[in-house]
Amino acid sequence: MIQNELSRRRLLGLGVGLGAAATLTLTGCGGGSSSDRSGAAGNGGKDYTGPKVDLKLWNGFTGGDGEIFKKLVDQFNADHQKIAIAVNTYRWEDYYAKLPSAASSGAGPDIAVMHMDQLATFAARGVITELDDVAKALELNEADFAPTVWKGGLYHDKRYGIPLDMHPLGFYYNKAVMQKAGLDPEKPPTNRAEYEAALTELKKSGVQGFWVSPFQFTGGMTFYSLLHQWGGTLFDADVMKATFNSDQAVEACTWLVDLIKQGHSPANVGQDADYLALKSGKNAFNWNGIWQINDLKKSADVQWGVAPLPQIGSQQAAWANSHNFTIVKQRSADPNKIAGAKVFINWLSQHSLDWAKGGQVPARKAVRESADFKALPEISSLAPELEYAAFPPAAPGLGEVITTFYTAFNEAALGKKSPKQALDDGVAKANRQLEDNRKKYGS
Repeated sequence: MIQNELSRRRLLGLGVGLGAAATLTLTGCGGGSSSDRSGAAGNGGKDYTGPKVDLKLWNGFTGGDGEIFKKLVDQFNADHQKIAIAVNTYRWEDYYAKLPSAASSGAGPDIAVMHMDQLATFAARGVITELDDVAKALELNEADFAPTVWKGGLYHDKRYGIPLDMHPLGFYYNKAVMQKAGLDPEKPPTNRAEYEAALTELKKSGVQGFWVSPFQFTGGMTFYSLLHQWGGTLFDADVMKATFNSDQAVEACTWLVDLIKQGHSPANVGQDADYLALKSGKNAFNWNGIWQINDLKKSADVQWGVAPLPQIGSQQAAWANSHNFTIVKQRSADPNKIAGAKVFINWLSQHSLDWAKGGQVPARKAVRESADFKALPEISSLAPELEYAAFPPAAPGLGEVITTFYTAFNEAALGKKSPKQALDDGVAKANRQLEDNRKKYGS
C-alpha cells in the first residue's frame, strides 16, 4: 500500500490519543448560545436564498476517498451559484489537534467532517453546534438510518452530527491460498467451527492462515469485534467504568492469543504485515477495514474476496465507525453561512451513493437499498454489518481511554502479560482516565 494511505486510515477508526487535543473550551466562540442563532439561519438545509457565501470545509480524506470527496464538492459548487465551498484536507491526527484552536481564533472551518467517536468531545467543548433543526426540517429520523448510526450523532439528547457513512471491519480472504490448502475459495468460513477447521487445514499446507496483529490496525479492532461477539463491552452503560476485563473479554482475548501459541500466526507481527501477507499469499485471512477494498481492486494479481466478519462468539458484531457532518461555532455567527452549510450537508447526504464508491457504506437507508448501491458488490457485501456494528459510545474524551484498551491488547498479543493481567491493568488505568474526563468535561 502507498504510505499516505497507511497513515491516513491509521486514524480513520478512532481519534487515537487525541482526546486531549480538543480540551480547549471555546469561550466566546459564537458569542453565547449559538443554537439560538443557528435555529434562525435558513430553513434547516432545504434550500438557500440569501446572498452568496464562501464556506470553508475541513476533512481528513487524504487517500483515494479524498479525490471522490473533492469531485462531489465541485459538483455541489457547480449546482449552487450562491454557495462556494473551499476544501482543506489534513491528516486526521493533525486535523483533530488543529481544529479547536483554529475555531477559537476565528480561523477554523464552517463545516467539519468528524468521526462519530469525536462528536461528544467536540460538542462538550463547544467547538460544534447543534443540528436538530436540520434533522427536523429535512424530516430525517432513525428510520432513515441504522439506529446505531443515528444515535451516534447525539450528545446529551441533542444532535451534533448528520451521519454520512459507516466504515466497518470486513473479512478478507485470499482465494488462491485457500484453494492450495484444499478449501473451497468461494465458501469462506462464517463461524468458529468453520474458521478453526480452515486454519487447521491451512497449517497442514504450511500456511499460518490468520496473522494476529498486536497493533490497533488491525489486531486491536479484531479484538474489539470479538469482545462484542462474546457479549462483552468496553464500558458500562453510563461509561462510568471500563469493563473490558470481563470474563467475556478475557475469553475473546485468549482465543486470539491462543492462535499465536498454536502456530496459526507468527508472534510479534509488524504494523500492516498482516494485510501485506494476505496480498502476497503468505496468509489466507485478514480482518481489516472496508477502506482496503479499493486497494485490493487495484491488485490484479491477487485473487481475493470480502465478506462480513465470521461469528466466532455467541453473537454477530463488528468494529465500525462513521463520518458525520458538523457545523463549527464561530466567534461571530453568520446566519447566511450557517444556512448555506446546512444546504451542503443535506445535498451530500443525498448524494452518498457517489461517496460509497470511495469505500464507505452509505448511512441513508434508501441509498443502501438502491439497485445502484447493490451494483457495488464488494462494498455492499459489508452493508449487513451496519445492523450489528459495535460503535464507540457518545462520551467526551474517550480517545485516550480506548487507546488504553488497545495497549492492553498489545501487551497480551506480544506475550508481555497474560490476557487477564493485561486487561485488568488496562481497566485500572482506563477507570482513572474516565474519572479525569468527568472532572475535565463536567459530565
